Amino acid sequence: MLIDLHCHSSVSDGTQPPADVVRRAHAAGVGVLALTDHDTVAGHTEAARALPPGMTLVRGMELSCRLPDHGVHLLAYLFDPEEPRLAAERERIREDRAHRARAMVRRLGELGAPVTWEQVERITGDSVPGRPHIARALVEAGAVATVEDAFTSEWIGAGGRAYVDRYALDPVRAVRLVREAGGVPVLAHPRAWRRGYGVSDEAIAGLAEAGLAGVEADHPDHAPADREALRALASELNLFVTGASDDHGELTGHRLGCETTTLEAYEALREIATGAPPDVR
Repeated sequence: MLIDLHCHSSVSDGTQPPADVVRRAHAAGVGVLALTDHDTVAGHTEAARALPPGMTLVRGMELSCRLPDHGVHLLAYLFDPEEPRLAAERERIREDRAHRARAMVRRLGELGAPVTWEQVERITGDSVPGRPHIARALVEAGAVATVEDAFTSEWIGAGGRAYVDRYALDPVRAVRLVREAGGVPVLAHPRAWRRGYGVSDEAIAGLAEAGLAGVEADHPDHAPADREALRALASELNLFVTGASDDHGELTGHRLGCETTTLEAYEALREIATGAPPDVR
């Protein structure tokens, strides 16, 4: 049984609806899937209804956080979605995402890129607009050849000409909020250097002191040496290690199940969680 604890649907910046993500995961041999859309729980009900017999859904979320000089992502699993403090932060982040997206579209227009807000809205659909939606609009408009080309200093990469910063949680506070909601916090892709999400050993140790439970070591953006270093650090800090595809549908080549979590790590996660149980069909 494959256990994939990190993926996205069209509720955030993936390209497939939650039900389709579940069906694709099942077809790929995934028995336990965590749906972890950015800063939202909106896709969980649809995903749970689509579960085939014998499959488990772990309700999760990828929280937007920030260290002083770059972004950090925190995976939160099996938390109480009604816990007021975490719910309020989730809503604040989502609202700021929309304001930020509009500001980036304005900047792109000033730079001569033929991207409109109506175009971004159409691509976004019912989800909250983010940089991947804007990147797809740039491709559609012919300003760049690929989505990856949009995430550069020329366009909407961190610090780029059309980049706009946004509200994000301090990761220590985020870890504590997830714990207070009965959830399990796991640091997402902390060695994804090319994406700007590298997190130092010292910062990870500080998060462990605050209540971090695990670290995502096996990720498509992690080199073998970084995976081994993260395993050693996790052992030192008494954290469990997870692995996941971080699938975004078409944007990442439909890679559900390409990286996985061990049954032992999943059971450790389940044991800690008090906010909500997994959905089992």
